[in-house]
Amino acid sequence: MSEETPDSLIPYDEIVQEALRAVVGRVLGEIENTGGTLPGEHHFYITFKTGAPGVTIPPHLRERFPDEMTIVLQNKFWDLKVDEDGFTVGLSFNQIPAKLDVPFSAITAFVDPAVDFGLQFQASPEELDSESHDDAENDVAERKPHPAVTESDGGSNVVTVDFGKKK
Repeated sequence: MSEETPDSLIPYDEIVQEALRAVVGRVLGEIENTGGTLPGEHHFYITFKTGAPGVTIPPHLRERFPDEMTIVLQNKFWDLKVDEDGFTVGLSFNQIPAKLDVPFSAITAFVDPAVDFGLQFQASPEELDSESHDDAENDVAERKPHPAVTESDGGSNVVTVDFGKKK
């Protein structure tokens, strides 16, 4: 009898990733419904693949962040619109306003450091070799330090799902 786990014919990893990205959509949708006001100390770091299908960002940001960028939704954002596929938001970068369209499928991390909550998403195989990136440093008031989101954060609410195949 083999002790290896057989490969699943059901794409559990894709199903779970889609469900977790829906959490991001629901949270952002609730913020949209309150007129773009975040409750209490909540604020979000959202990391996404800039080259993913459906991502629309200004050319100067795509040049600066050719692979991935992290934005902050805290005090200085506007026109947040959420639909079933993604979100659109206005942010400023060095006092230059920009509109970003981000599909949920492009998101690789979502963090709310006010409550120590985070989600990390699997990159597709072609994205696994991507380089590290700097935060986008969009204009925010009183920005708190970016927490490290890792599986080893004892007691945190970070959820990482990896259904990698055994080799």
